[in-house]
Amino acid sequence: MIRRRTILGTAAGVTAAGGLGGSAAAASQAGRNPPPAGAPAAGPDDTGALFDPSPAQQALLRLLPHHADQVRLRAAERDLTPGGPVDWFRVSGTGGKVTVDGTSPAVLLTGVHWYLKYSAGVDVSWPGHSLDRLPRRLPAPARELHREAVVRNRFALNDTHEGYTGPYRDWADWEREIDLLALNGINQVLVTTGQEAVYHRALGEFGYSDQEMRRWIPGPAHQPWWLLQNLSEFGGPLSSQLLRARISLGRKVVERLRSLGMESVLPGWFGTVPVDFAERNPGAHTVPQGDWLGAFTRPHWLDPRGDHFASVGEAFYRHQAELFGAAGHVKMDLLHEGGTPGDVPVPDAARGVMAALQRARPGAVWVLLGWQANPRREVLEAVDRERLLVVDGLSDRYPDLDREKAWVGTPYAFGTIYNFGGHTTVGANTAVWARRFDAWRTRPGSRLTGIALMPEGMGTNPAANDLFTELAWRQGPVDHRAWFAEWADRRYGGGDRAARAAWEILRRTAYSLAEGRWSEAQDSLFTARPSLTATSAASWSPKEMRYDADAFEPALGELLRVAAPQRATDAYRFDLVDVARQALANRSRLLLPRIRDAHRGQDRETFTELTGQWLTAMELLEELLASDPRFLLGRWLRDATRWAADDQEAARLEFDARSIITVWGPRRAADPGGLRDYANREWSGLVGDFYLPRWRRYFAALEETVDEGAEPEPIDWFALEDAWTRRRGGYPVEPTGDPHRIAGRVWRTLRDTHPEGDGTA
Repeated sequence: MIRRRTILGTAAGVTAAGGLGGSAAAASQAGRNPPPAGAPAAGPDDTGALFDPSPAQQALLRLLPHHADQVRLRAAERDLTPGGPVDWFRVSGTGGKVTVDGTSPAVLLTGVHWYLKYSAGVDVSWPGHSLDRLPRRLPAPARELHREAVVRNRFALNDTHEGYTGPYRDWADWEREIDLLALNGINQVLVTTGQEAVYHRALGEFGYSDQEMRRWIPGPAHQPWWLLQNLSEFGGPLSSQLLRARISLGRKVVERLRSLGMESVLPGWFGTVPVDFAERNPGAHTVPQGDWLGAFTRPHWLDPRGDHFASVGEAFYRHQAELFGAAGHVKMDLLHEGGTPGDVPVPDAARGVMAALQRARPGAVWVLLGWQANPRREVLEAVDRERLLVVDGLSDRYPDLDREKAWVGTPYAFGTIYNFGGHTTVGANTAVWARRFDAWRTRPGSRLTGIALMPEGMGTNPAANDLFTELAWRQGPVDHRAWFAEWADRRYGGGDRAARAAWEILRRTAYSLAEGRWSEAQDSLFTARPSLTATSAASWSPKEMRYDADAFEPALGELLRVAAPQRATDAYRFDLVDVARQALANRSRLLLPRIRDAHRGQDRETFTELTGQWLTAMELLEELLASDPRFLLGRWLRDATRWAADDQEAARLEFDARSIITVWGPRRAADPGGLRDYANREWSGLVGDFYLPRWRRYFAALEETVDEGAEPEPIDWFALEDAWTRRRGGYPVEPTGDPHRIAGRVWRTLRDTHPEGDGTA
């Protein structure tokens, strides 16, 4: 039987600004003293014990400052009987008096979110919300809402998340993201912010100075690939001030997650050391890892079989616990993307890594990414698989997957990576999720124990985020069509025929991508390095449209017809700009083949007309993007420079932030390494000042050769692009223009200039 003991979380003791009072303050202060190494993992209490719901009430005040006093949050106990629910929530009550019971502070917020969606009919997502459409008096739940989590592990964030989503976010940004993660039922969050300090302190015990460590650690935008053992130094060095500031931010993130009953999944120790570690530590055995993509010298790998590995591991986990607490789940992957074991047997290495973890964190779980050939079968077979969790990045990408067989019975989470590099493209394989997740979960012998939401860039595709995280709270397959119809109704805070029509178009096109080769939609050719034969901007992105562009385009016309009250919502403004942007981006794939044909056919008139359409479209795109704050380059760069200790560091941090979204690294990383434009995105400032000048220059060069149909003299694109990454400032941080008016111009332009073709170039 499910038991509930009432502990009320009310607005009392919590200030309107989100401050703490009473017992909540004591709980927060306790979180500032992380548990020692070996202490029980922070996060949901598997004993079924009750908890303080005050942190959830604080989040409710941030989310619903004018309605929080109408919601009562009550702590409830888990059902500990065999087969009982992992987590559950219940929503009941009357108008103006809504009650939510749940098994952790985060689960209480998940219950609030289901109430908002399925009773109040409003939306709050990544990004966009329609909370302004709530009436002053909250409506009574239409019926009692009771949901049980169907999986225990509800994991979020990619190893590269910090680099591509927000390497320079502040606490306010992180606080918002944590609230959203809780609202969506997530209970395990990968946290890498501040983890550079663990290496800094641990390796300081093995012959390295403060200055040497700060030089070895890359800038924040490139740190994820250092944690993956792919590179070091690039974008650095870090100042002492920045190092301290990132420790402080990382601690806040971990403490907030802990207060909500969510786990921080922290990076683990698997042997990354500077290339001269063995020289400084006689008797240590390291394995050179070569280079990554021919562009970066990888750090060496310390042999996990030796005493030095164990000693550094002890220091690593000790300092991590002192700074951030003892994590019950740690994320690490051996020999990532081309790493070599050298003369070290991989099974022995796996046992050494697990032994170091278990000495420091008895009972901890090693989390591995399911990606390409990872995890290696020999790793899985060498250790206790009950102490492993694979977060699968390919669950929706390929057909005929058998994870139980491939991973020899290792527990795993059904995962998706539908966004690479932070691309602004619309789309995901949501129809695959809707039918495949439940089929995998319920088949005989299933080892599926969770979900893993792992886009490289958060803040895109809010419908995809919402649908995917709901999988963990639904029995049976999802009715894809019905789900999107309900989404359309609540997205703008009220049923609207045009909104439903728009989202049905989006469902049938960008959100019904099929399994096969890809898990994301195509990127934009406006963001590609200029070439008549360009098929993608990023080297590893789809080379063709993954849906019919002509079928997608009418979604914009329908959105423009949404009624005025719904158009006033933040969610509508984001969606309108995003869909208009995508419709223009799709046009680039229809125009470029025609431009190529005109040039090769020596048809100057058509070439001039079509390149004029292309450049006009990019100018209009720049104006459109400037109308929404979530598409502004200026904010990305401002976020970077405000962390700087001085002007020199400000220049380094701005370079770090500019390079990651353009050339990525040095020349060999951009070409031939293939990383240039990997993180392409259509943002105001980036389109107008980086992508558009490239295409103008290229078309001008082509125009000189159109009569011969020949390619112009080669242009050193990297030199131009790298020069842009070393510039400073100069971009707005506030939006300008009316998005509805500009999107209307986009719609008229698309109708007036529709090219020939079937829309599937």
